[in-house]
Formats: sequence, C-alpha cells, structure tokens
Amino acid sequence: MSREKTHRRDFLKQAASLGLALSAPRDVIRADGEPKGAEWRNKQSGMAYRRLGRTGIMVSEVVSGGDPIRTDNYEHLNLAIDMGLNYLDMAPAYGRGDCETAYGKLLAGKSSLREKVFLTTKVSGFSSVRDGLYREIFETLPGEKQGAILERAKEILAERGVAKPGYFLEYFPGQRRSLDPAYLSNAMAPDYGHKVDGSPRFRRFIIESIEASLKRVGTDYFDSLMCPHGANTPEELDTPGIHETFLDLKKQGKVRFLGVTAHNDPAGILRKAVDLGHYDLAMIAYNVVNGGYVEEAIRQARAKDVGVIAMKVAMAVATHHKELQPTPQWRIDKVNRIVPGDMKPPVKAYIWTLQNPNVSAVISNLWDKTFIRENLSVAGKKVDLQPA
Repeated sequence: MSREKTHRRDFLKQAASLGLALSAPRDVIRADGEPKGAEWRNKQSGMAYRRLGRTGIMVSEVVSGGDPIRTDNYEHLNLAIDMGLNYLDMAPAYGRGDCETAYGKLLAGKSSLREKVFLTTKVSGFSSVRDGLYREIFETLPGEKQGAILERAKEILAERGVAKPGYFLEYFPGQRRSLDPAYLSNAMAPDYGHKVDGSPRFRRFIIESIEASLKRVGTDYFDSLMCPHGANTPEELDTPGIHETFLDLKKQGKVRFLGVTAHNDPAGILRKAVDLGHYDLAMIAYNVVNGGYVEEAIRQARAKDVGVIAMKVAMAVATHHKELQPTPQWRIDKVNRIVPGDMKPPVKAYIWTLQNPNVSAVISNLWDKTFIRENLSVAGKKVDLQPA
C-alpha cells in the first residue's frame, strides 16, 4: 500500500505498536502534568501542551504565526496569551521587519511578558545567498556547460519528485519559482561547491539578520533561530556556516536552539535535519493533503527527539491569498469526511494534525480575536478520525 493511501489511524496504531509514539506524560501533556526536564512558560489550565523535542520546551499545541502580525494589528494576541499560548513565531521577511517590530510592541506593553513566551525568528533569504553564489559562477561558464548544468538540475528535480501533486502544494504565490534556482545550485555543487561552502557571506548574512531582529523585537535573545527560512532542498542545511555561526551566537547568549523551516520537500528537509544531528526542531508543511508523504519523516524526527511544528495546516483547505483562491473543493470535502462535527474546515485541519502524537504543535495565523477563539479551541481535542 502506498504512503498516500495508508489510513491515518493505521499509521498511528503501527507507530504505537512499534513503541515509536512516546507515552502520554511526555507526548501530550495537560497543564497539571510535568515531565522531567520540562521548561514551562505561561502554563494555563485551559491549554494543552506538548514537549518540543529535546529543547524541553513545553509548547502550547497552537502557536502564533507571524504572517498577520503588524504594528497596526497585534494587541489581540494578549487574548491568546491569556488563553495559554506561549510561542510567538516571526521573521524579517514578514512585512519587511514590521512583524518583529509589532511583537516588540506586544512585549513592551505588558510587564514580564518576555518571560511568559518563547520567541523564534528566522534567517529569511538565506537560500537566496546560496543560490546567488552559485549563479555568479554559472554566469561565467560557457554556454555548453550551462546547458548541461540546467539539464542536470531538471533531472534531479524530477528524480526526487518534490513537485509531485499532493506532495507539493502552492501555499503562496511564486512558491514554485524558488525550486529552479535551488536545483541549479545542487546540480553545480559537485564541481563548484568548494568555492561556495566556505564563503564568508553566509556568516555575515546570519549575523546581520539576527542582530537586526534582536533590535526590532527589543529582546536580548531568541529561544530558537530557524535557518534557513523556507529551505528548498536538503543540501542547503549542509552549509557549514549555519551551525558554526549558530554556535557562536549561542555562546553569546543570543539564541538557544537551532531549527529550520520548509514549504517545499518538507519530508526530505526534515530527514536531513534529523540526520545532521545539530538541528533541535523543524517547522514543516504538514496537512491533510500531503500527510501521507510526510508522516514517516515526522516519526523519524520523534525517534531522534527533534521537535516538529506543523505549518500550512489550515492553508491546505483555505487560503487568504486571492491569487490561489478558490481552494479546490476536494480538499475541503476530504477534511470534512475525516474529521466529524460542525466546524470550519481550517479548524478541522488543525484537529487532524494534532491527532498525530509525533507533532508538537500547529502554527496558526491569528488575524483577530475570532481566529484566536476558534483556533485555540482545538487544543486538547481528541477525535475518532474517519476514513478519507
């Protein structure tokens, strides 16, 4: 039976029988339970929490995404925090830094709030640095060599099947365009990687990014740093400058844990992060549409104690990007069949994801108080998933 056709309940039963799904005290934990080594912040009785891998962070099952957070739209998050949410996600790319500035205003507006939440930011644009370095070399090559490289890039992309419908989903306009430069870089790496990997540009870019983020938020450290932000291929994680620079920043007390995020090839990138051994967590696209392709990688991450936060969960069945509307009806019908009850499809999508005990949390765009009340309501819910 293919991964796509494996029923979700069968998957979870199989994981449990193999002893791969961790026991309740460490897996899904209400606020009245506390496992050894756990780090709690903003523990509230109405919220459910899970352990974020080896970080020990007890993260709320629903965390705040940075997409809608701006300096004119952030105060509603006080409600989410009052309800037990304790993890705030952001990136320099969101609103060209305005998201981070907004979170800074949120923290400044409430005494000791920084001690109640975990903060994560990202190194946006890191993949473009790598692709740009390879592109500079590419432009100096003769036409025949360029043609051979382009052909090899297409072959690698096809061999991996990362653009396969059902595995690849377009979550934002232009997402597909990021694949070609990334696979051009991969096709060049065997011959020219020695000229790129040791470039000081990587270190400078990471440091400049984190320093600017710290300033915008008005904090002296982030709990986790996600680099790359939106990795396109597993090879990007091999860049030596990532781990080396992270360790220096960690020694300086500016970051605590290293993570990566991925919309494209989430399973491949998660497996790479696990194999490398120095990534503590990952935020990957995982939802009711691509789940069959990704669940095994998530199981492997859990076995190695790498925390996983699922993103693009609701966007598989609803999107705010007008260019991608309307959402295909079959996706909505699918989540309605699997998750019983009278709830909106995005809410059902969150519930579906949280039935997987190997996922630590789902990230949600909390546009206003209505979204907060609806989306945080899924925390702690257990349902009997139906056949798709």
